[in-house]
Amino acid sequence: MAAGASASIPCVTLNTGHAMPVMGFGTGSSAAPPDLTDIIAGAVRLGHRHIDTASLYGTEGAVGAAVADAVAAGAVASREDLFVTSKLHVTDAHPGRVVPALRESLARLGLAYLDLFLIHWPVAAAVIAGGHDGGGGKKLVPFDMEGVWRDMEECHRLGLARSIGVSNFSAAKMTRLLSFAAVPPAVNQVELNVGWRQEKVRELCAKNGIVVAAFSPLGASGSAWGSNAVMESGALRDVAARRGKTVAQVALRWLHEQGVCFVARSFNKERLKQNMELFDWELSEEDKELIMQIPQRRACRGDWFVSPDGPYKSLEELWDGEI
Repeated sequence: MAAGASASIPCVTLNTGHAMPVMGFGTGSSAAPPDLTDIIAGAVRLGHRHIDTASLYGTEGAVGAAVADAVAAGAVASREDLFVTSKLHVTDAHPGRVVPALRESLARLGLAYLDLFLIHWPVAAAVIAGGHDGGGGKKLVPFDMEGVWRDMEECHRLGLARSIGVSNFSAAKMTRLLSFAAVPPAVNQVELNVGWRQEKVRELCAKNGIVVAAFSPLGASGSAWGSNAVMESGALRDVAARRGKTVAQVALRWLHEQGVCFVARSFNKERLKQNMELFDWELSEEDKELIMQIPQRRACRGDWFVSPDGPYKSLEELWDGEI
């Protein structure tokens, strides 16, 4: 199996047969701390086994160094005991660029393979002079979903990625992908939390044996596009007070009980410990009913991928009406 889980974090088996720890350590941040390698290595010592990065984040080097440190220090027996996810940048989402882009990610990570390689967005961009990450400064061009997926399948065939998948795909885009995929996606990583439950995507993925993973499980409060819908939710505060838990623990426990995996980012050791304390208690029916009343709104809308002269002229087109 691809990943040896720690005793405290359960695993889910992907459609490739590999085990993925249900909680990942997220490294996407507008300002990653300078000691990120030490923080990740510390998270591994606490029991984290799944580390999530992306070409976009600029953290692959720190993740690779942390993996090497964790193995050298004996926190894990070998690289095989860790599950590493990375993602294809929109500027590499072109047929012919995918395999080289993965090889570049692996070089930055110092690894021979990824456990999971995701298409970061259903978007392709050509770099223009003075471009910068995040869509601005790039010319958006039509996304060749089938051509790019064929190259993702080649990454899998070559053993460079043990599992392949997507991120930010609507249910409609998942349906289209499944219509031609020879190797079906193992995971769709999407914005998902108590304030944006993604029921349509979850239903489609469940029917097709695809694991749903949540990014921004706490709403990404504090980021440019983030929401306070999770951390300032009165319903979650009520449940947390009644259960003697933190709001974050209640929000993450809800995801786990929904059968959703999640990538939680915290660079704070105490909160990292609290995130580990999710798997030995349950929400009551009353708790879940309260949570289901939380208003729904997508926070990470991807406005930067919408333009009058681009492939997506509206948010409705980008998300196929799932907005």
